[in-house]
Amino acid sequence: QVQLVESGGGLVQAGGSLRLSCAASGRTFSSRAMEWFRQAPGKEREFVAGITGSGVSTLYAASVKGRFTVSRDNAKNTLYLQMNSLNSEDTAVYYCAASRYSGRLVSTTREMDFWGKGTLVTVSS
Repeated sequence: QVQLVESGGGLVQAGGSLRLSCAASGRTFSSRAMEWFRQAPGKEREFVAGITGSGVSTLYAASVKGRFTVSRDNAKNTLYLQMNSLNSEDTAVYYCAASRYSGRLVSTTREMDFWGKGTLVTVSS
C-alpha cells in the first residue's frame, strides 16, 4: 500500500512558478515509476509528467515540455514537479500517482495503482 499526499499548489500569476511535492508512505516508492496528472474543470484527467523508479528516465506531455521538470528523492520518498512559465491553461487540480511499473512510463491513468487527493493550481492572467 502506498499513500500519497500532494502539496505546493496555490494561486500564481501568469509567468510565475510553483513547485509541487508528493510525499509517499510505504516501502515501495523507489521501485515504482511516478507520474503527475492534472484535471481542469470540465475536462478529463490528463498526463503531465513521469519519472521512472530510478529517476533515470522522464517523460513529459507536449504542453509542458520545456517548462515543467519532474524529479524525485527516493531517500525522502518524495516526488516533485517544478512548474515554470505558468499560463492559464495550466490551471487544474494536480495529482501524483504511483505506477505498477518501475522502469516504464505509461502516461495513462488506467495503469496507476495509487493516487493522491490532488492539489489545486490556479494561474491568473
